[in-house]
Order: sequence, then structure tokens, then C-alpha cells
Amino acid sequence: MRELQPINQNVLLELADSKTEQKTASGIIIPDSAKEKENVGKVVGMGTIENAEIAVGDKVLYKEFSGSTFEFEGKNFQMIQYADILAKVVETEAI
Repeated sequence: MRELQPINQNVLLELADSKTEQKTASGIIIPDSAKEKENVGKVVGMGTIENAEIAVGDKVLYKEFSGSTFEFEGKNFQMIQYADILAKVVETEAI
């Protein structure tokens, strides 16, 4: 089994599979090239980062044009710099 281990200040994110077909209300199919890319990913690996505010397993929001997207063993990943992470996505209860 192979795995990716980020080095330096890099963070490896697993991206959600967005291969589901989307249609408009009038029935027009929206191709993948026209869909807006979601900038949320699940942290699956981190390089050496002191005082990191995230951990493996967290969902994070990152800058739109950051990092490199690639496929590895059938899954979609994004490798980004730690500084490109904007926020951690947390679940809260409604009041």
C-alpha cells in the first residue's frame, strides 16, 4: 500500500467526489468544466508545522487558486501550503 506524506509546510486534502450530474430547473445538464469548484477539503496529511491550528481529520476552507489538484489511487487530492488555509469547518448546534 502506498500513501502520500506531505513535507515542509504542506497540507494534503482529500476532495469530495463531485462526479454527480447536475441539472438546472429547466433540465439543462451542467458540465463539470462549468461547475464552481468547492474550496473545502478533509485534511489527510500534514508536513512539519509548529503550533498548527488544524489536525488530520478536520475539514478546512482554502484559497481558491492554491495548490495542486491530482488523482492518486482513484481519489482526488489537493496539496496546498498551510498558509493558504482560511478556516476550519466546525459543526455547531442550532439555537
